[in-house]
Parts: sequence; structure tokens; C-alpha cells
Amino acid sequence: MELTGAQILIECLLEQEVDTIFGYPGGTILNVYDALYDYSDRIKHVLTSHEQGASHAADGYARSTGKVGVCFATSGPGATNLTTGIATAYMDSSPVVFITCNVGENLIGKDSFQEVDITGISMPITKWNYLVRSVDELADVVRAAFAIARSGRPGPVLIDILKNVTAARTEYIPLPKREHARHGLLRRLRGHAEGEFRVPAPNAADVDKLAEMIRESERPLLICGGGVVRSRAQEEFTRFAETVDAPVAITVMGGGGIVGRSPLSTGMIGMHGTQASNMACDGCDLLIAVGCRFSDRVALDPASFASQAKIVQIDIDRAEINKNVHTDHHIVGDAKEVLSLLNRRVEPKRNDEWKNYVFSFKTETEYEATPGRLSPKQILNSIAALLPEDTIVSTDVGQHQMWAIQHFHFDYPGQLITSGGFGTMGFGLGAALGAKVGNPDKTVIHITGDGSFRMNCNELATEEFYDIPVITYIFDNRTLGMVRQWQNLIYGKRFYQTTLDRGPDFVKLAEAYGLRGRRVTNVEEFEEATREALEWGHGYVIDCLIDTDEMVRPMVSGGSRITQFIVD
Repeated sequence: MELTGAQILIECLLEQEVDTIFGYPGGTILNVYDALYDYSDRIKHVLTSHEQGASHAADGYARSTGKVGVCFATSGPGATNLTTGIATAYMDSSPVVFITCNVGENLIGKDSFQEVDITGISMPITKWNYLVRSVDELADVVRAAFAIARSGRPGPVLIDILKNVTAARTEYIPLPKREHARHGLLRRLRGHAEGEFRVPAPNAADVDKLAEMIRESERPLLICGGGVVRSRAQEEFTRFAETVDAPVAITVMGGGGIVGRSPLSTGMIGMHGTQASNMACDGCDLLIAVGCRFSDRVALDPASFASQAKIVQIDIDRAEINKNVHTDHHIVGDAKEVLSLLNRRVEPKRNDEWKNYVFSFKTETEYEATPGRLSPKQILNSIAALLPEDTIVSTDVGQHQMWAIQHFHFDYPGQLITSGGFGTMGFGLGAALGAKVGNPDKTVIHITGDGSFRMNCNELATEEFYDIPVITYIFDNRTLGMVRQWQNLIYGKRFYQTTLDRGPDFVKLAEAYGLRGRRVTNVEEFEEATREALEWGHGYVIDCLIDTDEMVRPMVSGGSRITQFIVD
């Protein structure tokens, strides 16, 4: 059947079983929105307040569901407003297809109104991008985009479509999703090889070598990284950890890769890692990192990192091997597949003496409670007690993010949604909305700071209009807390441009958007507000006043040995 490019795009989204799009229209993408009007009974569109909010919502949807998120934007500033969200998805390996439209062929390269080279701009922060100049290649480009976004190491893909392509007509031949893998999509596109995005099968000899290293080890430590979460390999990882009887340290992105309350879990590792995790890393004789890229927040000083250990890295992306930390052995492959092979080869072990040593150190920071005041741990403990255990937690970036990861126990992939690699303030609310749309039967909360919340609080309008019931908890310390903490500890208490002694009143802001809000100063008020939010069943903002100089503990400064705590 003959269709316009805009209709073909929507039909291809239906092939991919897309049920939700987050976006913001404009002139160059208007043909697509006009076509989408006829599909509104099959695809839900969520209009956000800003394109950045749409990008984070599509990302939160993808992380929480395991599906590919979809985001629409128009050309020029609409497209460039996506770049922070694209980079956020790229750093955390989140599969999102971003679809923009550009000016027509006759206007390209003429500095036309709202023209921008978004494929050039986004090239370093996408897994793949493509400028569609012909309607005849549009269907295969869309199919390839989804295949690339979800395959191998997942990541964002951007398709930019010229406006004239969305209006042009051509024959559309439906192709069921199950047939896409053998259709040779990339061979049909210019300059790309079919095998470029494939992941090689794990090398059996490499797996056997690791099994032998485990047999010889007396002090093994596992690191659960984001790759375990992305491949939904929590069962395989848990079985592996229990078989080799090894303590498990968890990265920021690894939350949910193993049950947070597992007796093997030592908590977070790195700059704000627990005593147990960091001391175990420093004392182990075999470190096996699964789906972990050894970022500078984990391996703060690569030269001294796990200096007594043989280091093994398991990663789907060969480019990550030996990039930040030199390894003694590595296996390239999908975490789920590698762990499945390992589980057939490793023999059960007992490491009681080693575990007793590791767990003699704290796995969680203890905070002193001050009567009549709120501490971060009191807030998080109350949330854990009052909300369902499977509650999805979306965070922004800063102290509140670290507190949440330190004190919550995430039990499954997609339960924690946070910007770990790019560190995007303003990520949390949009991501929470996307997660709730993708998981309507689960409770979703948004944990933020007063600095982060200011950045994208306009998405409260989206929350209210679509009645997306998210509870926002603001850790309100009237400062850019993490930056102030660094100024306090490292910069001689020279506090400058970090004090947020200004509006808005967050309760009135919530009410202005048609939501409810409440300011709380102690545990009793906090628990009452949370119960009210749950009973009301709509968007709710709880402004939690905490001390300005409350710190994230422990902390190791960048470039230091992982056990050199400057605050504990």
C-alpha cells in the first residue's frame, strides 16, 4: 500500500510494538503529528513541558520496562533541547530512539529557520544516528534504529527526517518484528556493516580460565555493575555470587542487579561507597567486575585500585576493557550469557573467614537522629516502611541521590532510575513520569534536591494534566548540597554561589500546578504527609527540610586510594 513518510514512520513504530511516545511538536515534524492523529487509539502521546523532559521520560520508560523508549521533537532548538537527555541515555546505556524532523531538502545548508545539523551534534552521544533523505529508505532506517538501540550494549539512536520525506509517498510493505533480525537492514543502508553492532559469543576458554582463577582465590569480591541490570541478569548473577560465596559491591548503576538485602551485599562502592565495599576492594585477591566500566567514581585512583587482586572484567563492550583499569583477564560478552556459562563451570566454595573480615566493616552509614529534625536516613527509612517494597525510585543528582542509593535496598532491575554516568540534574521528574506511564500498577517516587528540582519542575504540569501519580520528595537544605560538601571539606569552607536562599515556595508551586504539597520538618509530619499522598492517589510534592550542612558519608576524594576516607 502507498503511504506518506509520516504514515510509514507510525506504521513502523507499531511494528516495534510501541505504545507510548513522549514529545513536543513543531513545524518540521507537523506532518508526523498530523499522521499520529489517526493512530491515537493505538499509540499514546505524552506532551511534556519541554523537550528535555520528554527525553528523560522516554529514558525512564526504557529503564523501568526494559523496552525501547521513543521521543519526538522538532528541528532546531527542539532537537538541541534533547541533547542532555541523549547524553544521559548514552552514558547509562539506555535504549531510546529519538526521532526529529529537519527542514526540507531545498532548505538544508542555508541556515534556514530552525535548521540544525542534529546528526552532527549528536554523533558523539548516540550509538548510531541517521539523516533520512529518501522516503524509500525510511522504513528500514526505523527498523534498524530499534534493532541497534536494543541490541548488544543498549543505547540511544537518533533519526533525523527531512520534512519533505514525511510528505512524500511510497509503497510500504509491512515487516513483522520477528523478521527484522534476518532482513539485512544495515546492509540496505549506506556505509554500515551488518555485524557492526553484534556482540560476539563469549570465548569458552576465557570462561574456563576465570573458573580456574575462582578456584584458586581465597578472597574474591564481585562488583555488580549496570551491565547486570541492562541485561536483566539478576538471577544469573545471584546464583554466581552464592556459588562462589563472594561479597558483592554494587555500583550506582548496578542497583537491582542483586537483591539489596542479600547477605552477600556490601553496599555501594567508590567515592561514597561503604566501608565494607571499599575495604573489601582494597583487600581482595580476585576482583570480578560484571558490567562495570570502572569509572572515576569507582576506581578513584586506578594505580592503587584493588592493588592486591587479579582484576577480571566482564563487559559487553570491548572498548571498555582496559580503558580505565588494567585487567589481568577479561571476557567480552553479554552479562547474562557469560554468567550462564560460568554457572555451569564454577564449583561451590566457602569463604567464611574472608566474609567475616569484610562484614566487620559497616555496610551502611549510621546517622545520629536529632529530636524534632529530619535526617536523610529518617526520611528514607520512613519511605521504605510506608511504601510497597517494589516501589520504583527515580532520583536527580546530588546528595539526595547518594543517600537514596546508600539506604534503599533495590531488589530488581529497573527499580532504581538515576543518572549515574552523566550526572544530570533535572533528570528525575521526567524519568519518574516515564517510569509510571510504563508501570501504571507500581508506586513511583521521585527523590530530588532543591537545586535539581528547580531545573525541570515545569514537568509538574505534565504530571497534573495526564494524572500521573508520582510522589516527589525534596531534600531541601537550601543549598547545592554536594558542591557545598566539597567546599566544606576540600575548599576551606569558602562557600560561594551554592546557597539557595531564594524561592520558589515548593508547596505553593505544587498547588499552582494543580497538585498538592506539604512542607515537613520532623518524622511525624513526614509520615503523615506520605500517608496522605498515598491515599490521595495523584501527584504530590513533599518538601523535607534538612540541615544545610548534612553530608554524604563516607566520602573519598577523587584521585585517592579507595580506603582514604576524608569523612566517615
